[in-house]
Amino acid sequence: MQIDAVVINASPLITLFRSGQANLLPQLFKRIVVPQSVWQEVVQDDWDDPPARALRQQSWPVLESVDISPRVAAWSLGAGESAVLSYALAHPPLRAVIDDMDARRCAQTLGIPILGTGGLLVLAKRRGLLRSVGEAVTKLRSAGLWLSDELVQILLAQAGENASNADFR
Repeated sequence: MQIDAVVINASPLITLFRSGQANLLPQLFKRIVVPQSVWQEVVQDDWDDPPARALRQQSWPVLESVDISPRVAAWSLGAGESAVLSYALAHPPLRAVIDDMDARRCAQTLGIPILGTGGLLVLAKRRGLLRSVGEAVTKLRSAGLWLSDELVQILLAQAGENASNADFR
C-alpha cells in the first residue's frame, strides 16, 4: 500500500531535523499532519534550538487541532503521542509516525498503522531517496535517537543492505 499521508510525533521530527534528514518528509509524503500539541512541543516560544527554528520555516506541515479519543486517552500517553494516535484513528488510512514504545503498543492494539523513524529511512531507500540506510541510521543515532542494534539489523535487512559491512554505531 502506498503511504501518501502521515501524522507525525515530536521525536521523529526533532531527530530528523537534528540529523539533517527532515527533507525526506516532503519527498516521501504528500501530506504531513503535525498536531498542535506536537507543534508546541517542538517549537515552544522559549526554545531556540535548530529543530524548532527549522520546523517554523517549513511550508509542508499541516497543523491540526485534535480531539483526543477516549480509546487513546485510556493509555495515559503524552500529549503529542495521544494527539498523533487520535488523529490517525479518526483519519484512516493515515499512518502515525511514532517511536515511543507505549504509543506503538497502543497503536497496535487499536489497529492504527504506524511507521517509526527507522522505517522512514527504509521507505526513503526503497523510493530512491537514500543511498544508505546504515549511514542515515548513524546520523539519527548521532542526533540522539536510541535504536537498538537488533532494530538496526532489521532495518538494514529490510533495506537490502549487508549488516555485517555496515558501520552504524
